[in-house]
Amino acid sequence: QGLKPIVSTESPALVFGTTTKLASDLPATDSFLGKNKVPDLQKLFQKADGLPVHLKRGVPDKLLYRTTMALTIGGTIYCLVALYMASQPRNQ
Repeated sequence: QGLKPIVSTESPALVFGTTTKLASDLPATDSFLGKNKVPDLQKLFQKADGLPVHLKRGVPDKLLYRTTMALTIGGTIYCLVALYMASQPRNQ
């Protein structure tokens, strides 16, 4: 009778029935990518106008910056008040 092979010599069944697509088979991507905005943004962010990078795009950046700073300061004050109240002994 002899030894039988442990590993099957048959190829395994396909997990997925479809094959992969080649890059040449895919549709052109120009229609949904649009214009490359990187050169325009590089000109904007590298301009020497004295503004920090996080404020270069104008009003939306200023609004986000000021909102973040207000929430940070408000959260710090809230934490300090909570710590102060937690440190006081309770009256029984």
